[in-house]
Amino acid sequence: MLWVAAMCPPAQAAEHVILKNGFEMNCSRLEVIGDRVRLYMGAGEANYQEMASDLIARVETVPDPPMVATVPTPVAAKNEPLAALTKVEMHQMLAHAGTEHNIDQDLLASVVRAESGGQVRAVSRAGAQGLMQLMPGTANELGVKDAFEPEENISGGTAYLDSLLTRYHDNLALALAAYNAGPAAVDRYHGVPPYRETRAYVARVIREFNRRKQAGPAQIAQAK
Repeated sequence: MLWVAAMCPPAQAAEHVILKNGFEMNCSRLEVIGDRVRLYMGAGEANYQEMASDLIARVETVPDPPMVATVPTPVAAKNEPLAALTKVEMHQMLAHAGTEHNIDQDLLASVVRAESGGQVRAVSRAGAQGLMQLMPGTANELGVKDAFEPEENISGGTAYLDSLLTRYHDNLALALAAYNAGPAAVDRYHGVPPYRETRAYVARVIREFNRRKQAGPAQIAQAK
């Protein structure tokens, strides 16, 4: 198979690995050991995930420089008013989406912070876009025409999270894991997948959500 021969180069370039269950991730180096594959996630020999080779659908090279460093400037120049949101604008959009889908606004704010840090033009190496980091295919399914338009992005991301909460019977950890790694991965492992990135993501969002709830309205208004 072609992917077996694709090795991550030692320079800055990375490999984008797409699994058959729909989960996607990047690695800095890929090593084939018999019928197993090790995906090295960063510097050091100990930082890797190992899996059976037949779980991988394909591997694509991620070119340098990273998209997140090059995309925001020209896009923002094309439509300058969308380059940033004020605290009030963000609050209003999250409140509207939360009310529409009966989801706590603080939870949505926590997801936005974990996904994009509040950057309207954020683009991940995998191609996820905007405040709630919607993949183009997901955005299209949700009817989001412009993932860089804040209100559209938040509305689509909230609708997607709402569908996941319904699917997993309001189990927040599972819904967040599916938002990060895809429902197929959650279903495959019957819980939060054993992916370091996904587990860190779930913990980060829940920790931020709890912080916001404990801080109180006055402090949250200053932190947003």
